[in-house]
This record gives sequence, structure tokens and C-alpha cells, in this order.
Amino acid sequence: MRARILLVLALLGPLSASAAVLKIKVDAPIHPITSEYIVRALETADKEGADLVLLTLDTPGGLDTSMREIITAIVNAKTTVAVWVGPSGSRAASAGFFIALAADVFAMAPGTSTGAAHPVSVSLTGQGMDKTMEEKVVNDAAAYIRSLAEKRGRNVRLAEDAVRKSLSYTEREALDGGLIDLVAGTEDELLARLDGRTVKRFDGTPRSLALAGRPVVERPMTFRQRFLLTVANPNLAYILLLIGLVGLYFEFSHPGAILPGVLGGISLLLAVFAFQILPINYVGLGLILLAIILFILEIKVQSFGMLAVGGIAAMIIGSLMLVKAPIAELRPSLSFVLPVVLAFAAIVLFLLTLVFKAHARRALTGREGLVGETGTARTDLSPAGKVFVHGELWEAEAETPVRAGERVKVIEVLEGLKIRVRKA
Repeated sequence: MRARILLVLALLGPLSASAAVLKIKVDAPIHPITSEYIVRALETADKEGADLVLLTLDTPGGLDTSMREIITAIVNAKTTVAVWVGPSGSRAASAGFFIALAADVFAMAPGTSTGAAHPVSVSLTGQGMDKTMEEKVVNDAAAYIRSLAEKRGRNVRLAEDAVRKSLSYTEREALDGGLIDLVAGTEDELLARLDGRTVKRFDGTPRSLALAGRPVVERPMTFRQRFLLTVANPNLAYILLLIGLVGLYFEFSHPGAILPGVLGGISLLLAVFAFQILPINYVGLGLILLAIILFILEIKVQSFGMLAVGGIAAMIIGSLMLVKAPIAELRPSLSFVLPVVLAFAAIVLFLLTLVFKAHARRALTGREGLVGETGTARTDLSPAGKVFVHGELWEAEAETPVRAGERVKVIEVLEGLKIRVRKA
């Protein structure tokens, strides 16, 4: 009989989220991609009548707007939501703390931490906020966390201290302080301990969980979401931006090269796509563009290296300011930016030198190739006559009289296959 049931299930395909535990995992910063992933998973769970959504969380924090989108989806979901900070060594810091605190069930694995939710922001110039604005942001975040903690029946004081004092808590401190519901070493242990438990939803209504024997359905990110999550890495987005700018420059300076233009265009589009996810500081982007202009001018203007130094400085500062994110994981790091900028500057200056040397090189063929050539006067030039230059006999005019047999130098090519010369 069991074999027949398994055969029927196999023919019907994978289990749906209906009457099941829908499991999702986020181990990245909180930004629009992770927000989209969580929100859509909650929508699917509500639509298919899942018993529980289990969110395994390991995040350093992220963007406030994405965090609030996730919290709104959690508190308005029809399905019970449990957040488990795990496995051991994981954390739910900053925005992750807000998200976990908003869930119906907040659990942590041994050896994890949560908190450190003081809001961090930067201005358009990349600097910190002024004192008045910082107070406004902190007060707003503190009020938000108090509201979530009160509705969930969790320790309001500890929750607010995580915002105002940037405090972090171990799983034992959080449990003893009434911030979390339980400590569980694994997801299976958590589900077993939640079976038969009654939890209070955000609107105050109780709900009993009957999870024994329920199938657990994993919902991984789609290919599109995984791709965007990779592209949204700030270091990769930064590299794509540089490759795009250099590729397009060399395509415009050498029309028809094709490959630099194709690679540059694709890289630049991917960088722009990433910058739609990451909060971009346009002052930083402007400094990077200024740096490229300074590199170009360094080749054309005798600045004894000052323009190149200025370009390197502008690119380093612009790179560090490029992403206006509250956590380091969403910004290019100095240890990454510095070698990349130096290598980029060296390559660009070397290639630009080759370009301008090629443009400055005297033509060796055609009309321009005759200028500067030397030859012999075959007749007297006073001022017109014939000269032998470049293996050919030419009609020529001389600036001053030239005797037959004297050496002459071409100074200009005139119309009608005629040249102007002077004594060499």
C-alpha cells in the first residue's frame, strides 16, 4: 500500500506548499533581491495554505526600505512565520534583528547572535548625517522596534537598547531577556518543538501549530534571483563598471574594433542593473568619470604625472563613496578598491599612451607620407622645376632658387600632384 502511495506521489510531481512547512533561506545582506525572495515566498505560502513559513536567517543587515517591505509582508501574512537564526556562527544583525523580532516565532541556534540595530546612513557626499538628522532616524527606528516588540510580547527595553546603544545579544542572553522564543540547534529540532505550540499572531489571534508529519518544502531562489544576487555584489558591480567604461572608450576611439564595445556595453548594462539594487552615490560615480578624464589628459598634457596622481586619488575616493550603503558588506572595501584602482590606472595609461603614439606617428604613405622626404633637384628650380623624390619624378616649387643636383626636402603637397620644397 505504501509503495502505491509513493508511486502516485511521484506521478503527481513534487509536493506543493499546501498543508506543509515552506522553508526559505537568506544568507546575504537585506536588499531588494532578498526582499523580493521573502515576500514572494510568503505570498506563495498564503496562496497554497501552508502551515508555517520557516525563514533561516544569517545576515549582517541591509537597507531600511527592503527591511520594512519584508516586515510588512510578515506581519500581514496569513501564514505563521518562524525565523531561525542559524546554523551556529550565524547572526541576525541590524535589519535582520528587526525582521526576526517581527516574526511570529523568533528562534536562534547555539553560538549565534542578534542585535546591533543602530541605524547607519550617509549623506549624498558620503559623510555621516548631521546630529539632528541622526537623532530623527534613531528615534524613528527606536519607535519602530518598540512597536514590533510590544505587539509580539517581547522585551521592549532590550529591543530598544539594540537600536539606541547598538547592543548585541547571544542566543542565551536573548532567551533569558525575553527577546526570542526558544533555542534550537537545527531546523528539524525547531519544527519538533513548535509542533503543538500555540503562537500569537501580530493581530493578537492565537494559532496552534500541528506540524508532525507535515512535509517540508524548500523554496530556493529562482535563477533570476540568484543571478541578480551575484551581480549585486558591490565588488563585482564595481569591476563591471570599470570594464564597461574602458571598453566603450576604446570602441569610440577605435571604431570597428567591436569586441571592446560589446564587452564594455554588456558590462556597463550589468553594472547599471546592479546599481538599481544598490544605493548609488552619484558624487562617487562622478569622481570615477573625472578620474578617467584626468587619465586621458595626462597623455595629452605635460603635467609631469600630476594629472595621473589626481586621477588615481579621484578614483579611490569615488570608489569608496560609490555605494551609499549602511553596512560594509554592501560597499566596495578599501582592500579591494586600492589594488584594482592602481592596476586599472596602469593599464589605462599604458593603453592610452599606445593610442596617442599611434596617432602622433608620421604617415608613411599617401600625400602625407611625402612631407619630410628628401630628394634631388633634376632641373633648376627658380622657382618651378622637377625633383626626384620617393622614387618618382615630381613637379615642384621652391621657396628659394635651387640648382640641379642639389638636395631638397618636401615641405608641402600641393594640388595637381605638385610639391613645394626647400634646400635640404
